[in-house]
Amino acid sequence: MSAGIGTARGAALCVGAVLGPGVLVLPAMAVRVAGPASLLAWAALLCVSAQIATSFAALGTRYPDSGGVAAFTRRAFGHRAAAVVGCWLFAAVPAGVVAGAIAGARYTAAALHASARPALVFAAVLLALVYLANLVGLRLSARLQLVLTGVLVGLLVAVVVVAGPRVSLDRITPFAPHGVAGIGSAVAVLFVAICGWEVTANLSAEFTDPRQVRRAAMVSLAIIVVLYTGLAWCTVGVLGGEAGDTMVPLMRLLAPTGRPWAAVVVAVAAVLFTVAASVTFVAAGARAGVSLARHHVLPARLAVTRDGEPRRGVAVQAAAATLVAVAAAAAPRLITVETLMRTFAALLACVTLVGLAAAARLLPTPRQRVNAALAALTVAAVAALSGPFLLAPAAVAIAAGTRRRRTPPPDPPPPRGGSEAGRDAASTLHPRPTAMAARPR
Repeated sequence: MSAGIGTARGAALCVGAVLGPGVLVLPAMAVRVAGPASLLAWAALLCVSAQIATSFAALGTRYPDSGGVAAFTRRAFGHRAAAVVGCWLFAAVPAGVVAGAIAGARYTAAALHASARPALVFAAVLLALVYLANLVGLRLSARLQLVLTGVLVGLLVAVVVVAGPRVSLDRITPFAPHGVAGIGSAVAVLFVAICGWEVTANLSAEFTDPRQVRRAAMVSLAIIVVLYTGLAWCTVGVLGGEAGDTMVPLMRLLAPTGRPWAAVVVAVAAVLFTVAASVTFVAAGARAGVSLARHHVLPARLAVTRDGEPRRGVAVQAAAATLVAVAAAAAPRLITVETLMRTFAALLACVTLVGLAAAARLLPTPRQRVNAALAALTVAAVAALSGPFLLAPAAVAIAAGTRRRRTPPPDPPPPRGGSEAGRDAASTLHPRPTAMAARPR
């Protein structure tokens, strides 16, 4: 498939990836561990999000490649590090997508006053929609994402407008009932809220013009900062400590209004948040799988694409998500939404950390390198707060290293007959700086 994403669709994909289903539950989870001081965690992470977004946008503009962070890591640190990073992303997607589907299904079930069993059906339907959207191709899903993102932004604005007048400063006291440790825990929980910038790097090669990567990132960053700030303030100022007692905080924000459409709006928002974010993550994960297969980290059959679309990668991601969903349904007390999101956050924190380290080494200007290095230090601290959830990236790293030792990569084959698939494989195996990269900055 030739590159065909413009600034508007790219921004929609970025917003959809970052402003994902986590927004349905993360504000409540943060209040539960930090109280109103979770606002400090939000402020810190939004500042870090700006650094991450600008660093990955600069990398995507200079080195557009469907391998994303793994491709940047390969340029900076070699094949072994790239294999580990690619596997982290590939393993993170099923956990994150299933967590989002369960969260979205809970909202839908609550709006319809349904029991737990229909909620499982809703989750299965949401997962099916996500993977079907990716099977039809990125171009169509990008158009769909543009529409979904517009609706989502409108819905969140509506929530903030309706809840904003009911904000009370009395609800922000005591401000930090759990102390500094609680704020640290909230940072680790909320990191999921800024995950997604590293995923959009996998789509950098799909843009019509590499310069549009930066434009799309900046537009989406402005939207995300405004919406997250409004939502965090309303959650604390309207619900206070009660926010930590509910898994449907958006519904609680709208419920006291007495408007009959409130529950329906929140249910629709839950579905759209889940689909919008998950479509981008699955697309990035499938493309990471293709790159890993071409470098002999995953089975070679996964590298086969049809019309430029990694449908086999999507199918493997769907199978993995199904296994995670079945395990979560069988052991709901052990495999909770919070457990899946924290695992997802730990994996993506490691991906982001290595990607920022690559940016600090590859970007051309001192200002860009310092920005990336500072962001990397912050993300390293956040990753350390993940505690036992770091066992997930450690296990994936060991498995990736074992796979590479068993099957060392041979010399890359030449492009096959000048076909698009051959050219894409060659560019992934031997990524070369683009004209933009060669131009002095």
